[in-house]
Amino acid sequence: MAFTLATWNINSVRLREPIVSRLLRENAPDVLCLQECKSPVEKIPLEAFRALGYQHMVARGQKGYNGVAILSKLPIEEAGAHDFATLGHARHVAARLENGVTVHNFYVPAGGDIPDRERNDKFGQKLDYLTEMRDWFHAEAPRKSVLVGDLNIAPREDDVWNHKQLLKVVSHTPVEVEHLAQAQDAGGWVDITRQDHPTGQLYSWWSYRARDWDAADKGRRLDHVWATPDISAAGHSSRVLREARGWEKPSDHAPVFASFDL
Repeated sequence: MAFTLATWNINSVRLREPIVSRLLRENAPDVLCLQECKSPVEKIPLEAFRALGYQHMVARGQKGYNGVAILSKLPIEEAGAHDFATLGHARHVAARLENGVTVHNFYVPAGGDIPDRERNDKFGQKLDYLTEMRDWFHAEAPRKSVLVGDLNIAPREDDVWNHKQLLKVVSHTPVEVEHLAQAQDAGGWVDITRQDHPTGQLYSWWSYRARDWDAADKGRRLDHVWATPDISAAGHSSRVLREARGWEKPSDHAPVFASFDL
């Protein structure tokens, strides 16, 4: 079964329902994973998405914060959710497709502004979250799985607009990159986006603070699509829908796509 998947930090699914619907109409991924929905599950505008063919959803929600949802044209069943680092946040949910592929949707904590856990509790929470992801992947030994989401780390030098300037900026510090690498290695996860685009600058997030985000192009690749080694060779056609960052009332993230032929 071939399917196309997209991941998007939407920064409020209710506020931005019009552009979610636009993505579903114009790009029609089989599965769309959303992060930072900022909505209780019962208030996600599911009727609008169902009208476009997305009859299935698994989600975890919170009022005004966090929140993850998986919308699908294909039948799915819930496959669990974990509260890593015991934060009480809606940051992970999983769904299983009929072909047996499990899709994990993650929203890793951003980590605040100061990259020092002694001075910034949020940074410590981020590192603890990643450590528990690592330990869970070691124990779980995931198979036939795809992991997507806003992981809030741009790991490679060409995942940011200026490596040297961002080395002390949260999302690209060496300690974060190392924690993410340990989590990735623990599950044997393959970065599908970089499998398709092994070199070159590639971003999925541009700050709202930039007066002209497109011209300045000071981006970071915070949004990821990974797969376990048993299905990674089936992944292809990865892309960032950069134009969505310029849609009306946009998220500061752009959707990231990948397809799988299984």
